[in-house]
Amino acid sequence: METALIIGGTRFIGRHAVEEFIDHGYEVTTFNRGNHENPFADDDRVAHVQGDRTDDAELAGAAREVEPDVVVDCVAYHPRDVRTACRIFDDVDAYVYISSGSAYGAEVMPKREDETALCDCTEAQAKDDSQESYGPRKAEGDRAVFAAAEDGVNAMAVRPCIVYGPHDYTERLDFWIDRVRNDDRVVVPGDGTNVWHRAYVEDVASALRVVAEEGAAGEAYNVGDRRMVTLEEMVELIADSLDTDVEVVHASERELGIGDLSLDDYILYRDYPHVLDTNKLAALGWESTPVDEAMQAAVDDHLESDRDGSEHDPGRENEERVLGVLDTL
Repeated sequence: METALIIGGTRFIGRHAVEEFIDHGYEVTTFNRGNHENPFADDDRVAHVQGDRTDDAELAGAAREVEPDVVVDCVAYHPRDVRTACRIFDDVDAYVYISSGSAYGAEVMPKREDETALCDCTEAQAKDDSQESYGPRKAEGDRAVFAAAEDGVNAMAVRPCIVYGPHDYTERLDFWIDRVRNDDRVVVPGDGTNVWHRAYVEDVASALRVVAEEGAAGEAYNVGDRRMVTLEEMVELIADSLDTDVEVVHASERELGIGDLSLDDYILYRDYPHVLDTNKLAALGWESTPVDEAMQAAVDDHLESDRDGSEHDPGRENEERVLGVLDTL
């Protein structure tokens, strides 16, 4: 039986990665600080080593204790994290770094692994923790993977776009599910054709395994739903999953201004389309879940949780002002 070490492994992508590797016959160990509830605490199939991945000695200790065949790095947020991991795990069959579609520095469509330029990353950005530096930091992590592969390390990267599905603590999709669930009329910014590529979390987990097993050192692989949907189609999928009907009301920047709102006040709205080419990953044998099935799973999980996405709410009272004016036009 092969052994997989999941750095992280308790919250969202990592949690699903643990289940994916277990389901495919791996002996799985998670490595984390134990700051979050461990969903596998009572699961004899999952071992746990406690430690801080930013502490080089503790990470090296985990490597010696587990002796993994595969390492999946869910919590490498700085380039140094990746360089250190590539050094410590230089003899594994596969080190898979979770990068991001945000690593791309050019607004083109679609974004391709071997063509589209990555973000530049300054020394200050490499050490920063802000959202503004997230893409540059992930891009520099990718470059660390490429450099390690040049030195003979079996390192590779997976670049997800916006990830959704069960146990999503970001609550980005939860806002929209809650809106559709509780309101007959849903304000959709713009004309509804906005596209921000999304990836179902179980498909991201399977991508990590497929890349570990079939991927090539020094390569990066995009992951996202094979069928993309617009923001309006996403709302309609949510309504179908809830077995309800809603009226979608489009509102332009000017119309939203009536309620002191803007397009960017809406989570998952993006002006320029963000689309990743996933053919390179599919060529390895990876497949994505049909979007209606993926959305149903996300909605079912939302209904069983206490998440409501309220931190992303632009304000229903503000929207009501917009709707009131639009009704008079």
